[in-house]
Amino acid sequence: MPDWYPELLASVANQINTGRFRAVSAANQELVRSYWSIGHELLARESDEGWGSKVVTRLSTDLRDQFPEARGFSPRNLRYMKTFAAAWPDISMLQTVSATLPWSHHVLLLEKLNTPEERLWYMACAIDEGWSHSVLGHQIESRLRERSGKAITNFKATLPPSDSDLAQQSFKDPYVFDFVSMTGKRNERELEGQLVVHVEKFLLELGQGFAFVGRQVRLTIGDDEFFTDLLFYNFKLRCFVVVELKATAFKP
Repeated sequence: MPDWYPELLASVANQINTGRFRAVSAANQELVRSYWSIGHELLARESDEGWGSKVVTRLSTDLRDQFPEARGFSPRNLRYMKTFAAAWPDISMLQTVSATLPWSHHVLLLEKLNTPEERLWYMACAIDEGWSHSVLGHQIESRLRERSGKAITNFKATLPPSDSDLAQQSFKDPYVFDFVSMTGKRNERELEGQLVVHVEKFLLELGQGFAFVGRQVRLTIGDDEFFTDLLFYNFKLRCFVVVELKATAFKP
């Protein structure tokens, strides 16, 4: 290979990573806009018609039946959408950050901070520094804004580096990938649904001692969230058994 080949490889790889991040950011922007719109409509109808939490629960059930491949429509997340829309009555304030920050970052900002000024400050830092969800949480807990005393009035026009923690987390954001309804995932969810319908027969195939716990059960490990396809408990082994379903050939 010529001497300049490593430089060519690095340049092409950088272009690929940048393009991937721009594509994910575009999908994330649409997701955040949709979540804001859903929250805005829920707030408006709640104000006009005075309904209670049962509507959110029913809406969650119906949406998950209609969009089984998506994980973003739990009652809890629908309530986050309402809180998000209430915190940002004007969506135009978020045009820059919504294209970059994953939904989990927005939820963290809603949970930890009380004012738009604080949220915007940490949003700007997260974008400029490429903070992951866990780093953002740590900086909020350590009261970085109060310690630094710096004012941030605008956001950088460019995206964070494609190798930053923020970019890498965006590539793996389950909300974004479910939002765009990838075919492979949908097929796996259909398989999952059929197994749940015939869960008694499936348990017999697994053997004695298994009890079905649930599907798409959320597991929190540290700062990461995982969703199991199927979760069982084995009374003989006294442990949980996680079943991950694949609609394609298994690759060890």
